[in-house]
Amino acid sequence: MIITPEQATQFAKDVLLTHGVAASNVEILCDLIVRAECEGSRSHGLMRLPDYVASMRAGWLDGAAVPDVVTGELATIEVDCRNGFTQVADVMARQQLLEKAKRFGMAMLSVKNGHHIGALWLDIVPLAEAGMVAINYVNSRCRLAPYGATKRLIGTNAMAFSAPDGNGGALAWDQASGVMSLGDIKLHAAANQPLPPGVGLDSQGRHTQMAADVLNGGAILPFGGHKGASIAVMVEVMAAAMTGANFGFEDNSKQFPGAASSNAGQLVVVFDPQAATGVHIAGRMKTLMRNLREGDDIRLPGDRRAEMRRRAETVGIELTEAEYALLTECTKNPATTHTCHRSLTF
Repeated sequence: MIITPEQATQFAKDVLLTHGVAASNVEILCDLIVRAECEGSRSHGLMRLPDYVASMRAGWLDGAAVPDVVTGELATIEVDCRNGFTQVADVMARQQLLEKAKRFGMAMLSVKNGHHIGALWLDIVPLAEAGMVAINYVNSRCRLAPYGATKRLIGTNAMAFSAPDGNGGALAWDQASGVMSLGDIKLHAAANQPLPPGVGLDSQGRHTQMAADVLNGGAILPFGGHKGASIAVMVEVMAAAMTGANFGFEDNSKQFPGAASSNAGQLVVVFDPQAATGVHIAGRMKTLMRNLREGDDIRLPGDRRAEMRRRAETVGIELTEAEYALLTECTKNPATTHTCHRSLTF
């Protein structure tokens, strides 16, 4: 079936409000969920809603929590999400973060005690559109087996980067440290599709192409072997050690059956090139982008997302019958159903 972005927004709003998410949080989350869906990140769009619901139903995540934002005297902003949504904290602190970056040349947003169930690029693209360069680090519970290991020891810790593209938009990428993101593995499991070779291990440490084997006691492998594992460790330092948030191995979500998210940390570092070095980044980036696009049929970070967004606005968002059925279950009152726990947790 086909639905419009407006219908998708209303659907996500109904789901979140049904499960007690604060109205102020709902507006922020719906915008991010539907933007991810429209821009082709289906693993972080509508099909991520069962994870939101499962974590709230389990009592693991507080959808009504409003983050506590503390502005430091220098270039820092610290946020305690109070066991709520990290994305809400990002939006709440954004204007202050921009002001501090313009004043000091750079600024840092430190977030702890939060659940980031979304696409990381959405946190920092608005910063690039405002002329900033930004790096975003988020850690998670242990899901990845470092190079040479046979069991999960660290999160599929993700990072994102954004910079102005010289034309008012953003050059941005977002990647987890695993060969495949957890969300994409869940999509394979839901569709009963085999994984590509080299994505994960089963609970016995053996290579497998069965998504369910990876999710049920197995582990995801790092991209690029030891290089991806090194990046995962770096993100753990930046997002957890630097912020005071939980390390992946300190996660206690197993005490909340059905919990699908991680209570972890985030660090966003923002640079204002003009304030820091006097460089007019827009002109420099325009020159860089022009040079890169001289290559044959090159696709730069963000190009596919723009194409998918235009398609969604014109054609709509396509859902299979199975996906629609699973999402519809999420709209039901939590007191009467637990069907959304069908979302495989990890």
